[in-house]
Amino acid sequence: MKKQTGLSQGIRIITASILSFGMVFPVILMIISSFKPSKDVFDMRLLPRRITLEGYQKVLEQGFGRYFLNSLIVSLTVTVVALIFHAMAGYVLARVEFKGRQTIFLWILSTLMVPFAVIMIPLFIMMKEFSWINTYAGLIIPAIPHAYGIFLFRQFFMTLPNDLEEAAAIDGCSAFGIFMRIYLPLSSPIIVTLAVAFFIANWNNYLWPLIVSQKKEMWVLQVALSNFVGRLDTPWNTVMASGVTSVLPVIIIFFFLQKRIVDGVKMSGIK
Repeated sequence: MKKQTGLSQGIRIITASILSFGMVFPVILMIISSFKPSKDVFDMRLLPRRITLEGYQKVLEQGFGRYFLNSLIVSLTVTVVALIFHAMAGYVLARVEFKGRQTIFLWILSTLMVPFAVIMIPLFIMMKEFSWINTYAGLIIPAIPHAYGIFLFRQFFMTLPNDLEEAAAIDGCSAFGIFMRIYLPLSSPIIVTLAVAFFIANWNNYLWPLIVSQKKEMWVLQVALSNFVGRLDTPWNTVMASGVTSVLPVIIIFFFLQKRIVDGVKMSGIK
């Protein structure tokens, strides 16, 4: 039995290692290619014959700093504002008794089944009527509402004991004070999980910024990168360097917060 257990464990380790390498290898190849001359990007050598920073130099010359800043502004703003509103909505749906609460929650949850392609054109028409095309408002505001964040906050708040709320009410704390001083600090695992998820999703978002930002100065990184690749004289080392630039913040965030992400997901189970 011990030999069979050791053999099965070894097979799982080998399988996991192969799968992990398969997922990480494209990123490693992209990083290595970003230091190659453009003509050597598609050669069969893994290591570059000559290391050059030409790709990163062209990234700066092509104005990618502006696109990076746009992505950062949009991602951070959506993340912060969405966390505030989703936490408040989750608290109300979990702890405040009112008629139709369950119906409202189910209606919010049902929006997860609506593909973005269905609302894309009506949403663009709304942005045009509001004069939000080529503005930060058009990039940010439509990305804030999301049923996933409300769902996670609600499920977490429902797991907390009523004694906390009753004790705070006896001490004279208002409903908003209970939310700010008790429930919000206790929900830090959910906040970290959703903050990472929202930031990564908006950082990698391509379709909506492509539709609503038609001026070059309002492009985010993903839109700028796609337009850069479409050129006939595409310098592929610059494309790889811009890809490294765009993926680096996501890797850093996930590397330092992966444990908090797992803890947050585990603590948001349905009661």
